Amino acid sequence: MAVDEAGPARRALPLDPFSGIPHTRYHLAAAELLKPFLEQETGVLQRWRNRQVTNAPIVEVENAYITGRLDLRGADLDYLFRFENCRFEFPPDVREAKLLGLVFRRCWLPGLKARNLRSRNDVRLIGCTVEVPEIADGETAVQRASRRDRGLPDAAINLTDAVVEGSVVLTRTEVNHPKGRAIQADRLLITGALLAYRLRALGEVRLPGMRVGGNVNFSGARLENPARFALDGTGAQIGGSLLCEVDTFGSTDRHQPFVARGELHLPSARVEGDIVFRGANLRGPKRGQTDLDGDPYLDPWAALVADRLRVDGNLELSDGLAVTGTLRMINTRVGGTLRLARAWVNVPRGKGQPFYDRALHLDGSEINGDIEATYLRVPSGQLRMKDVTVGGNVLANRVQLLHAGRDVLSARRMKVAGNFDLTESVVKGTLRLQGIEVGGSIELDGAEVTKPTEREHTSFSVDLRSARVGRDISLKQSPARAFHVDGGVNMDGAVAARRVDLAGAELESLAQHRVALDASDVRADEFLLTPGKEPVGQVVLRHAHCQMLDDNSLLWSANGGLDLEDFRYDVFKRPIAISDDRAVLERITLLRKAMRRYRPGPYDQLAAMLRRSGNEEHAATVLFKKQQYRYEALASGRLALAPGVRVWSWLQRAMVGYGYRPVRALGWLVGLLVVGSLWFGLGTDDCTTSGEPGYYMVHGPRCTIDQQDSGLEWSPVLYTADLLVPIVDFGNKGRWYMHGADKWVSGAFVAAGWVLATTVAAGAGRLIRRNGVS
Repeated sequence: MAVDEAGPARRALPLDPFSGIPHTRYHLAAAELLKPFLEQETGVLQRWRNRQVTNAPIVEVENAYITGRLDLRGADLDYLFRFENCRFEFPPDVREAKLLGLVFRRCWLPGLKARNLRSRNDVRLIGCTVEVPEIADGETAVQRASRRDRGLPDAAINLTDAVVEGSVVLTRTEVNHPKGRAIQADRLLITGALLAYRLRALGEVRLPGMRVGGNVNFSGARLENPARFALDGTGAQIGGSLLCEVDTFGSTDRHQPFVARGELHLPSARVEGDIVFRGANLRGPKRGQTDLDGDPYLDPWAALVADRLRVDGNLELSDGLAVTGTLRMINTRVGGTLRLARAWVNVPRGKGQPFYDRALHLDGSEINGDIEATYLRVPSGQLRMKDVTVGGNVLANRVQLLHAGRDVLSARRMKVAGNFDLTESVVKGTLRLQGIEVGGSIELDGAEVTKPTEREHTSFSVDLRSARVGRDISLKQSPARAFHVDGGVNMDGAVAARRVDLAGAELESLAQHRVALDASDVRADEFLLTPGKEPVGQVVLRHAHCQMLDDNSLLWSANGGLDLEDFRYDVFKRPIAISDDRAVLERITLLRKAMRRYRPGPYDQLAAMLRRSGNEEHAATVLFKKQQYRYEALASGRLALAPGVRVWSWLQRAMVGYGYRPVRALGWLVGLLVVGSLWFGLGTDDCTTSGEPGYYMVHGPRCTIDQQDSGLEWSPVLYTADLLVPIVDFGNKGRWYMHGADKWVSGAFVAAGWVLATTVAAGAGRLIRRNGVS
């Protein structure tokens, strides 16, 4: 559509709209531009669509400086207005207008007033500059702070409540309004996409309640509002994906990342596709200590706030993403995977409690896919993921989480359907995984966890208390290096359906707590407790239970000893052969050394395990040693009675092996039979050979014989045997009378016989029970 006669001249000498007020030959009055649309009788814009000057529904203006006010407010025109290489004296006003489309290409504008605009096609600002003057009159879209009325926007581009039945394109456009809002588009409705490649906005980009049918693409854009929101998309609904990544247009050296200086505010937003921040650079507002001290949920240095966000696809915060500030996504729902792989996130370290130094805040969120954070780097800040539910795996191997002296990862009550993997990671701070539920395995193979939180009562580098794991808790050596902690591991009350594995681990405790491993009440099928170095500190296995135990001498050499009270295991992974007496004695020695003081339970447990394995002889050895150590402990605790206790212990050990050496008792019986036979046989007495008739009794110093028994033959062997065997009477000990020394010797033989015979009987009974005879 021809606008004026100077158009050809302007096209011959293209205008540079960004170099200031142009020559008068480029001037075009807005009134002249609108003249074809004025009704001749009234002089106002026509309000119907059938009065067109030409058949082409396009108003095209090039290389013009449009003076005066381009006022299309309320117009209803089936025209597409297209401006190229134009500069405007005043902001174009298309408020409440109904147009076919609106295009600005390489134009300079002091603002754009498009509130309630209705466009049947695209609205485009491509390669434009929108710059608000310092002083604006009261009719522009921008208002001075002193004149601002509540409810009226202060924006360079105002698309509030606009409806665009196409796309909004802001590619390579620069919008400068640092003292207000660069773009205001509350409740903007776009049936197509919002394309803002390499947009540069100095001032807030405000899009709350916006609804977009396609993608929202800020790739390569730079949004700057350092003190507050760089982008406010509260409650936005996006039918496609939100893309804020590197714009790869052109050669590699011309690639441009998405940059935000200020907070990205996206609470309650809904995205039906993906959210992508690959390679982006984000920096939150530079705020000091907040006035809301004591609120544990505050994140005063937030770079991204997306509470209650809903994403049907993936959430990509990865692949070169650099963030200074907190990534806050509380109660977020992600339909796909949350990716943090190769990202860098840093937050200023808090100086006082509450510290407000969370790098990632995901409390209460639900991730239906994986959390993939391989090679994530966090130089300072906490990863807080309490009550998070993950439908897949947490894959965070080879990460660096550096937050010394604090809880660097807090994932209490987290639920993971798959595996939780922190293999070969470097962690400074405490891994707080208390109450975590993992359907697969917890894998910290080759991880190095140092400089934990130091608390008054207890401090650990890895906290797995009350964890529930469907397969393994693996804290073992990886092919590259050993699992190492310098603050100990706490697994109190943890349950692993398959295995607890510490093969090759290096466990050290803090000096003030002295606990290298607390595995109290742990339940698992297998315990692989084979550390690569002697644990520095105590190993606590109180009330723990496993089916199979694999250990080594390094475990039992822990310099803080072992607490084995009610520690139960059913079998050794490497069983002790019945002929290997040395192995049993070595294990008993290790057991005694590790406990530091006498406790009967661990010996009973070892003996019970050996007995269940059919190794009755070695079980008896363990119980024999248990009794020996018991009497030694009693003697050390009763100084006045110590000699008597030691003598009594020696007698039991020597004679009957505390009841666990019945063969030794039988040997004593045979020996006493020989000694008694010699004693009574070598001595002589008349009564043993006298047989004169007529005497009622025959008397002698050794014996008295009734007359009716005068025919009884004296046998020292049978007499000694009768003394030694209790209950059974061979007819000798009641018929012969002993006198003097013989009387005391015979009494001693009777007492010894009772002790030794009962010991032999008990041993026989155990043998019968062992063979299954009832």
